[in-house]
Amino acid sequence: MSGAVVKLYHSTVFLVIFSSFVYNHLYVKIRPDDTLMTYKGYGGKFKYLTFWYFIIQTVYFGLCVANDLCGSNVRPSGRGERCQLQRWRDNFLATVVFPLGMFVVLTFWGIYAIDRELVYPKALDKVIPSWLNHVMHTTILPFLLVDKFLVYHQYPSRKAGFVTIMSLALLYLTWILWVAYYANIWVYPILKVLQPHQKVVFILAMLVLFVFLYLLGEFINKTIWGKLRERERERERERECFPTSNLDLFFVNVLFNQCHPVQ
Repeated sequence: MSGAVVKLYHSTVFLVIFSSFVYNHLYVKIRPDDTLMTYKGYGGKFKYLTFWYFIIQTVYFGLCVANDLCGSNVRPSGRGERCQLQRWRDNFLATVVFPLGMFVVLTFWGIYAIDRELVYPKALDKVIPSWLNHVMHTTILPFLLVDKFLVYHQYPSRKAGFVTIMSLALLYLTWILWVAYYANIWVYPILKVLQPHQKVVFILAMLVLFVFLYLLGEFINKTIWGKLRERERERERERECFPTSNLDLFFVNVLFNQCHPVQ
């Protein structure tokens, strides 16, 4: 895909997400004096995984714009070295942005379909505009899938990927359990209604889902870019077997003539 299309896409998505984030910060309030740290009590908006991801997604597409302007976009067929910006972008997308984004979409709308009061009470409709709700919980999916199609991301080792995403998941789990213990606030109503053993099963299922979504992102990346990568490997093998420089061709001809003299 041409560089101009990629730059336009990343810039547009970044502006949409950043402006939505600013709107969320300035206008989404329960009380007029609410701030990021006081919204709905202890921890403020930082209690919510959606808000964490809002920040993460904004940073990611900002990084994409920076890389488009002054970094590199080495594809599987390219022979250049990835710059540091592209390495950060690729690793960030693979280990955090994609699996966490899919997690937010699937868990939010999955629980919403069963009983919206367990994840997004109807009272929030008066606080959060419908369009902002979709930016936070719906457009994540198409934004990431289009990005995967337009831009090749080199995945790290699975060990590194699993360690990163599980560390983030456990960090957030520790945070919301602390909020529940310290302030007696269950961030998500579903955790309030579950029995202790049900909470354990639910949390373990969510951790397994994180792992699955990491593997899904890896599979999608391989499906889209795998054939191009394989063709490049074949070309590399051909270059090793069949030299193409003029000097190499000269020596090949000399050896051929020596082995097969003209009669």
